Amino acid sequence: MPLAFSASQQLQLALNEQPERLATYLAQEDRVVKALLDPDQLQLLAPGHYRYAVTHLQVFQLQIQPVVQLRTRAQPGRIELEAVECDLEGLGLVDDFQLKLFSWLEAGAEGLVGEARLDVQVSQPALLRLIPARVLEATGRSLLAGILLGIKGRVGQQLLADYRQWCQQP
Repeated sequence: MPLAFSASQQLQLALNEQPERLATYLAQEDRVVKALLDPDQLQLLAPGHYRYAVTHLQVFQLQIQPVVQLRTRAQPGRIELEAVECDLEGLGLVDDFQLKLFSWLEAGAEGLVGEARLDVQVSQPALLRLIPARVLEATGRSLLAGILLGIKGRVGQQLLADYRQWCQQP
């Protein structure tokens, strides 16, 4: 029986500096993605298509590293980021692993608003068969929530710093 867990995170970030320019900034997909995610772990595959190696994660005694292919979509004043493919490195043979990510950021009247949802479904690795599924799922939810919280922190720090820098350019 596969394990399933999910997490979501919402964002409302007031912006004091030039909020009217935020929609134009969000249209620069490559710049925004590099501000959202660690550029050292990000590889551009094609315009709007990236490969992202998530930081190594420790799950009980196992170290894993999700490697995700992401696609961006831009609409006026909005950018969307979606996982289109994912591989899980470090678990060896896993019969079934699926990751779904959908997130968006939008220029709102008072700043930046957004949401991210992360869903994972995976077969229980042989090394963890003695641990009850509910414990593994609770751990999985906590892990996903931590990933989303980290990205939210990057938005509040790195993305806003990049936006301020961008606003200062002629």
